Amino acid sequence: MKNIFVSCLALLLFLIPTLTFAAEGDHFIFMASTIGPIDAGIVGVLEDAFEKETGIRVRHVGAGTGAALKIGQQGNVDLVMVHAKSLEEKYIKDGFGTKRLPLMYNDFVILGPAADPAGIKGLKSAAEALKTIAAKGVPFISRGDKSGTHVAEMELWEKSGIKPGGPWYKVYEKGSEGNAATLKYTDQQGAYTFMDRATFLSLQKNIKLVILVEKDEVLLNFISLIPVNPAKFPKVNHKDALTFIAWLTAPDKGQLIIRDFGKDKYGSPLFFPNSEGWKAAQRK
Repeated sequence: MKNIFVSCLALLLFLIPTLTFAAEGDHFIFMASTIGPIDAGIVGVLEDAFEKETGIRVRHVGAGTGAALKIGQQGNVDLVMVHAKSLEEKYIKDGFGTKRLPLMYNDFVILGPAADPAGIKGLKSAAEALKTIAAKGVPFISRGDKSGTHVAEMELWEKSGIKPGGPWYKVYEKGSEGNAATLKYTDQQGAYTFMDRATFLSLQKNIKLVILVEKDEVLLNFISLIPVNPAKFPKVNHKDALTFIAWLTAPDKGQLIIRDFGKDKYGSPLFFPNSEGWKAAQRK
């Protein structure tokens, strides 16, 4: 199955230039997006609202942040939506993107069985929780795919002073399929995992895992937009990509949709606005 997935991804990457440049006129944007916001549904909602208002079509391909940035490095998309600061900064430094623009955030949580055999429930330090899980050798599932979620997990392990490994630490072989797939597998295994809150809220009625550690500042999950560099890839639709970004980050446009997304269904928003324009408007 893994080989089939890789083959399908390779085929998709081959077809991306055709999809992008075969669009009618210039009013078409292609974006590589991290999978979490796609699974949560917010990417589609934002794209549809933008197209309805401007007539500019936006389509996306979903991939972990590491893979999304690699797609951007090929110049096959007009912008990327990602969430791993260290990878984003390198991507820009290497000349593939022009600027890292804050869009929204949510947070990560540590999930596990309600019985909590590791005894981490209520700990204020997420790093301390991981140290406890490692010390007790209870099962932990990682995406292990260099996605934004995986990068954030590994950074937290580094803060804990632990290099995870051994029979208790398992990398999910289909982790590249996204957070939802990883969380469902973790639930089946009755294990612990590191996951974004939005994925948990979207699946909580169908799983038994519960949030055990949350609201540590190190668990904040910031999602950014990066336009692909037109100086490096002249065929990208930079003009319309900037229009889309301006709309997404406008306090009275995309940021309002982000603010309210999920409230009706889950009782709380899945993401929070974080653009510079939004923050400036809140200070007034």
